[in-house]
Amino acid sequence: MKAIILAGGSGTRLWPVSRYGLPKQFMKLDGERSILGRTIERLLKVCAIRDLHVITNEDYEFHVREELRNFSGELENNIILEPVGRNTAPAIALAVKYCLEKLKCRQDEPVLICPSDHVIKPDEKFVAYARQAGAVAQKGFIVTFGIVPDRPETGYGYINAGARLPPQADGKDGFDCFRVERFAEKPDLKTAEKYVASGKYYWNSGMFAFTPGVMLAEFKKHAPVIGKRLEKSLSAMTKDFSTMPNISMDYAVMERSSRAAVIPLKLTWSDVGSWDSLPEVSAPDEKGNIKIGDVLDIDSKNSIIMGGARLIAAVGVKDLIVVDTEDALLVIKRGQAQRVKDVVALLKAGHRKEVMEHTTTYRPWGNYTVLEEGPRYKIKRIVVKPKQRLSHQLHHHRSEHWIVIKGTAKVFVDRKARFVHENESTFVPKSTLHRLENPGKVPLEVIEVQNGEYVEEDDIIRYDDIYGRSKTA
Repeated sequence: MKAIILAGGSGTRLWPVSRYGLPKQFMKLDGERSILGRTIERLLKVCAIRDLHVITNEDYEFHVREELRNFSGELENNIILEPVGRNTAPAIALAVKYCLEKLKCRQDEPVLICPSDHVIKPDEKFVAYARQAGAVAQKGFIVTFGIVPDRPETGYGYINAGARLPPQADGKDGFDCFRVERFAEKPDLKTAEKYVASGKYYWNSGMFAFTPGVMLAEFKKHAPVIGKRLEKSLSAMTKDFSTMPNISMDYAVMERSSRAAVIPLKLTWSDVGSWDSLPEVSAPDEKGNIKIGDVLDIDSKNSIIMGGARLIAAVGVKDLIVVDTEDALLVIKRGQAQRVKDVVALLKAGHRKEVMEHTTTYRPWGNYTVLEEGPRYKIKRIVVKPKQRLSHQLHHHRSEHWIVIKGTAKVFVDRKARFVHENESTFVPKSTLHRLENPGKVPLEVIEVQNGEYVEEDDIIRYDDIYGRSKTA
């Protein structure tokens, strides 16, 4: 079985932690692995390392590469790159083409598609369901996974199960499997209550299992524009990817296909769609509170309090969500978390950078944190990973001072190289070619002081870059 993780989403429903520059699939809700990391860990119990790949866009390539490297060096290059985001149907079509052309996947080999930002427990039960789905897929079905609902939920789409598949079609593994009667959009509360009471409706999880042969045929039949592209080579398909229809897998194929089947999953599942859903993945304490970070609580109830570097003291609060980051604080009443999207919309309208990026920005060579900024200056802490280096670059509108606080830097200024040790510094004038490199075995930490009439990131001209970014940033 091949397993493909969809990791191109840039959702901001968990703002201010999740932002366009670092969306929720990279969040660490338990302080250990990210949500994407947990997904990789789960699927490695379903398939071999060589058969697990992640599809993402160029903006998140190095984040995904780092996540894969955390598991195995063999995984690091198992990435399928979308030139642009075009919704789930084009992404899955690209994954199918990649499996056939690059991985030499058989037409009848099952392929499992999973989003990167869902929390599922326990892994062992999901693995059994996935194997069942693979067996059903090999009988000619496109299998979707329905979550058995434990409450009427208006935030999810639903799948209406029809006739049960006969044992010879469902893999004989003991799990129910049904034909899909229909897909239902997100309902109002009264309709959701009817769905749950009927026992025939399941939450739509957005996970699929199929064989490439069946999926190719269904794309050609129900989404001919995408089907036609699948006749081209992978390189040609990638080149024209931006002109693909912006359409979901459900709309393009699943709602039209007579081959759609659903396996109901009885386990813990959440797409962590808002801060209100956090109790689904993190157990509250005896007072109903979820506390993450440095939190001091006195007599608070039914609240979610998430901090970062700063101490949060909460006294007597009730039914609140408090999320603190280095540059933004969210305070919202429980039950109102869906309105975070309204905050994000206002930030976008005001061209506020808080919706796009954190004060810490990650790069393939490491990261930098903006410590302070004002008119004509910016101060950063730069961390360069061992044996990594920044691009050979220059700036037209600012000069830079570098002060090494940990490790040893190898710097190139105006084509002259020198080593700079702890508590030493160097100066980079405007319009001067320069590069910063970490030749050592420990992370290099540098304080950078920028000064000039313009200190934003688009004043970078790259002349040489080992990560393939030799262009104006």
